[in-house]
Amino acid sequence: MDSISTNSNDNKPSKAKFQYEVCDNNDETVTESSNLDLDEDTSMSDPAPSASASASAAVDGNSMVGGDKTSADYYFDSYSHFGIHEEMLKDVVRTKTYQNVIYKNSFLFKDKVVLDVGAGTGILSLFCAKVGAKHVYAIECSSMADMAQEIVKQNGFSNVITVIKGKVEEIDLPVPQVDIIISEWMGYFLLYENMLDTVLYARDKWLVKDGLVLPDKASLYLTAIEDADYKEDKIEFWNSVYGFDMSCIRKQAMMEPIVDTVDQNQIATNCQLLKTMDISKMTSGDASFTAPFKLVAERDDYIHALVAYFDVSFTKCHKLLGFSTGPKSRGTHWKQTVLYLEDVLTVCQGEAVVGSMTVAPNKKNPRDVDIMLKYSVNGRHCRVSRTQYYRMR
Repeated sequence: MDSISTNSNDNKPSKAKFQYEVCDNNDETVTESSNLDLDEDTSMSDPAPSASASASAAVDGNSMVGGDKTSADYYFDSYSHFGIHEEMLKDVVRTKTYQNVIYKNSFLFKDKVVLDVGAGTGILSLFCAKVGAKHVYAIECSSMADMAQEIVKQNGFSNVITVIKGKVEEIDLPVPQVDIIISEWMGYFLLYENMLDTVLYARDKWLVKDGLVLPDKASLYLTAIEDADYKEDKIEFWNSVYGFDMSCIRKQAMMEPIVDTVDQNQIATNCQLLKTMDISKMTSGDASFTAPFKLVAERDDYIHALVAYFDVSFTKCHKLLGFSTGPKSRGTHWKQTVLYLEDVLTVCQGEAVVGSMTVAPNKKNPRDVDIMLKYSVNGRHCRVSRTQYYRMR
């Protein structure tokens, strides 16, 4: 996800055919699975382990560090180093999907004016220019914009691609309208870093009537896992550290979701669709929501955490394209988001964990995400009801 807005373990590639997460669930809110083609005609290496550079850049919104920099400045700074762009470019699922969307649907881009929001190295702009876009405006706020300008020049597209360094909310485009807005805005837990707001701002300001926003659909899902060993290592560790009580840190650790790769064999329940967003029509406020869920145990097991992941779709293509970041799909740099529970839930097959999840940008720093989780179980071996609070930062 490349930087632009002012608001506010490794899975090895194996196949060239991708599918949405298959969720065996009778709940009417769960969508049907769809096949997605992802041609792999370019050799790309495995995604490098992430140091979560963007996450480390999230600071309280009102803080001033170094005298004159805010959290927004550090957010953009985190995208100035080539390392984070290398990780995203080597994410084959991510980058090849966008390439296929553009190359296999060149009729959508031919002679059209395109806006690339959060252009990073300019890779999406280059794809668009190669298939005959009339002009591409690539907006990038970090200093990577300077590199993008050089990359455009080196590849002979200076007459087609204009790189604009700045924040979407502050720059002026040389044209009054664009035909297409393309962006890779998704963050961990889909909404972390709040770049979606910037895409919506650009859409409302510059997109022609009946213009395209790519991708145009995004869905957030929830499931539950058994994860005793990792919870013990990451959470319960703080109860006794070399004989000393550090449980005050445990409380903080419980409140911060962990971004990591989940083994699909750990999944103990169905998958539940929480929210689908239509990027072409939604408003900024639609990214704040409360969604109910019902996770039904598929076997007798223990539940230690809930896991969130997302899908994105390009529905305006000749053939549906998109990808999933779920634990049953090929790995991406987004991995999955794990929310550990205070309780260990003992569930029997057919019993349900029911509740709701409330999601909203943090009021102090809108790039962070506040999550309120309410859950309850009323089973043979476990009866519990609890509310927990988390913050993605």
